[in-house]
Amino acid sequence: MTTIYLARHGQDKDNEAGILNGRRDEALTEIGLEQASQLAQKIKDSGINFDKVYSSPLQRAFQTAKIITDYLKIKEAEKIDLLIERDFGIMTGKLVKNVKKLCSPDILQAEIITYFLSPEGAETFPELIDRAKVLLDFIKAQHDGEKVLLVTHGDLGKMIYAAYYDLDWREVLTMFHFGNSELLLLSENSEPEDSHVFSASQHNH
Repeated sequence: MTTIYLARHGQDKDNEAGILNGRRDEALTEIGLEQASQLAQKIKDSGINFDKVYSSPLQRAFQTAKIITDYLKIKEAEKIDLLIERDFGIMTGKLVKNVKKLCSPDILQAEIITYFLSPEGAETFPELIDRAKVLLDFIKAQHDGEKVLLVTHGDLGKMIYAAYYDLDWREVLTMFHFGNSELLLLSENSEPEDSHVFSASQHNH
């Protein structure tokens, strides 16, 4: 059995500015660096070890992964494109606060986030589910019996969770908030509702 841990990157400059980043490649803020360091400390204190770490190629994720691997003194993360954030299409670079105005009624309202579903050029959530299934098949084939950390992004991270537990993507979008530098556990011995390992204080502007 492969045990998968799923981490979201720390706060980046777009998060801080309230901008929809998608595949924009901004660095972590000072807060983001601190969030990643706190996550690394929590992982070490909990005694969790990883046989392998993979990261999205975007710098906000890779910076987060590097802080964790450096802290744990393990091999640097390997970048894989399957972990890159959802392509936001024409919503890339737009203000978060304008999602409802620009995308209604094709939206899904969660407690904290308003998700746009299919603006021009954007990956849809069913497409993300398909990508997540390819990723999970790869991880399980390569790392049977191992513990693997995947450092990724909010929208894709939720769809990896949905694919792992075979849950409806709409349900997962409204089920919980996957905040910056939070950690989820995906395991055959762990129920979906028990997957949040570490939460983190969020700095939403």
